[in-house]
Amino acid sequence: MNTFPENEKRELGYQIRRAAVSIPANIAEGYGRKNSPREFKHFLRNALGSSNEMIVLLKLSRDLGYLQDEKVIENYDILGKQLFRLIEKWE
Repeated sequence: MNTFPENEKRELGYQIRRAAVSIPANIAEGYGRKNSPREFKHFLRNALGSSNEMIVLLKLSRDLGYLQDEKVIENYDILGKQLFRLIEKWE
């Protein structure tokens, strides 16, 4: 976020940090309830939602000229697909 203007570090940067932290936090909280497939999937869906939010925020950052590296967007896309498959397969 070093390439973000100061006001965007506070605004858009805050949203990016919040979504980024939400993904592993939801996975960890859900894993603590892995014996209940329904509850675990609930937290995985929350993590997937945050992953999708990250993609939107990163694409917006790219479109505004703050982000040059597409790889980070691709990585969140891969993560979203992995979470989706885990949700489908977990029993």
